[in-house]
Amino acid sequence: MSELEPVDRIEIQVLIDNVTDSLSSTPAFVTREWSVLQEAGLKVIAGDSLCCANHGLSLVITTHGTRGTHTVLFDAGPADYAVERNGVRLGVDFGRTEAVILSHGHWDHAGGIPQALSLIRQRKGGSSIPLYLHPGMFQQRGTRQGEGPVLPMQRVLNPEEWSLLGADPRVTKQAQLCLDDSFYISGEIPRITPYEKGFPGHVCRNEATGTWEADELLIDERFVAVHVKGKGLVVFSACSHAGIVNVMHEAIAALPGIPLHAVMGGFHLSGTNERIIPETVRDMGQFGVVYIIPAHCTGWRAVNALVSKFGESVVLPCSVGKRFRM
Repeated sequence: MSELEPVDRIEIQVLIDNVTDSLSSTPAFVTREWSVLQEAGLKVIAGDSLCCANHGLSLVITTHGTRGTHTVLFDAGPADYAVERNGVRLGVDFGRTEAVILSHGHWDHAGGIPQALSLIRQRKGGSSIPLYLHPGMFQQRGTRQGEGPVLPMQRVLNPEEWSLLGADPRVTKQAQLCLDDSFYISGEIPRITPYEKGFPGHVCRNEATGTWEADELLIDERFVAVHVKGKGLVVFSACSHAGIVNVMHEAIAALPGIPLHAVMGGFHLSGTNERIIPETVRDMGQFGVVYIIPAHCTGWRAVNALVSKFGESVVLPCSVGKRFRM
């Protein structure tokens, strides 16, 4: 595999996130939702003119460098209406999207992709769109309710079904580069920390027997990284079922010699994983990362712990509609 190409700058538009926050102050390189909406044509503040928060994550990531400008859609949240509602209001130009990357096989990241593909193809004259997938994403999954039954999750479409929707599925377990080598899509993430054990109670259905089997590691999850010149790696981890510390270890191992500048996404430190907040916060300090941008499934307790440890100049909570430029 060739080397990750450094880019001059990167722009991240938050299309979908669990949280809406249009009022809290932000540093100069972060634009709040209402300002983005005004740039897109907002004239009157009203409920119908604002974005909706939803349980999931979707980021429109654009790089600018010597090889041109490239845009990917990293996940698309849980549902079609959130993609269209927020995208239209934020002025997202879906026609500029050159690829879609699904981080892992969960409904709250994949559910909006069909609508996203439709919006992208409408603006591209119907051409197919590369969709980066892992072969472990397509099993029926669910969560075990204590000693009770399994609550199934919405299934992620298989490659043939994605093709019918206009995608060009790129299915592999291996790390890869895309769009003039400006985006790195990781392979499977090694699990090296003793405390990051995945998603407790997560199961998948054995297609041969029909029985539910433990699937707590979610080995299909990948991260995306971009190298910004003079700054370092910006790492996107949508849910961090591998553990955000494992993600950061793998990023510097896979892309050696490049410092970590920022890590952004869901860190999955809510629910049953609240118990590993102390170890996670402690170990994130070893990487010297300049910005930590928690989103989606991180949870308020973890965000508070991160701010207490690293301060408000480092920890910049995400919310729907925000735009980050680095």
